[in-house]
Amino acid sequence: MKLLAAGDLHDDHEGVRKLAEEAEKEGVDLVVINGDISNFGDLAKGMIKPFLDRNKKVAFVAGNHDVPGITEVLKEKYDILDIQNKSIIYDGVGIFGCGGANILHMNFTSDDDMFTYLSNGFRYVKAAKKKIMVTHIHPKGSMIEKFSFPGSEAVTRAIYELRPDIHICGHIHEMEGFEERMGNTRVICVGSRGKIIEV
Repeated sequence: MKLLAAGDLHDDHEGVRKLAEEAEKEGVDLVVINGDISNFGDLAKGMIKPFLDRNKKVAFVAGNHDVPGITEVLKEKYDILDIQNKSIIYDGVGIFGCGGANILHMNFTSDDDMFTYLSNGFRYVKAAKKKIMVTHIHPKGSMIEKFSFPGSEAVTRAIYELRPDIHICGHIHEMEGFEERMGNTRVICVGSRGKIIEV
C-alpha cells in the first residue's frame, strides 16, 4: 500500500491542492491527515474535497488547532475514515490513531487517555501484518522534540509496547520530513509538505 501522509496544514488551501495533485500523480491508495488541518475555529472548509475530487480516500485525526468535533463534521460531510481514537483495517493494513495533544489547548488529550485510546485501537488491528499508528503529537525522547516542545510519554510508550511498523506524527513544524527509528518503529514527522510512505 502507498500512502500520502500530511498534517499541520492550517487552512493552506494551495498546499492541499498540491498534495491532492501529488496523491493522484503518485497513485496513492490512501491519504492520511494527522491533524491541524484548520486554524482555531474553522471547520476545514475546502480542505478535504481536493482529495475526494481525485478519488482519494482520506483518514483523519484532529490536532491541537482543530476544533472539538471536527472529525465528526468531516465524516458526515466527506465520508472520511475516522481514526480519531479509533482504528481501521484498510487494504489489509491496520491503522490506529489518537488525535489532540498533551498540551493545554483545544483538543487536549492527557497522556493517560492517549495511551488508552492507542492501546484499544491496537487491539482491533493487532492481527494485521502491518500496523501504522497515527498521532498529531510526537513522541517524548525522540530527536523530533530536541528542537522544540516536549512530546508525549504515551506515544513513546505505545511505540515500545505496541510496536507499530510505522508511526506518523507532526505538530513540530521545524522537523517536517524528519525520520528516525525508535525500537522497531519507523517514526515520521510528516508536516505540511507531506510524505509518500510505502507500507
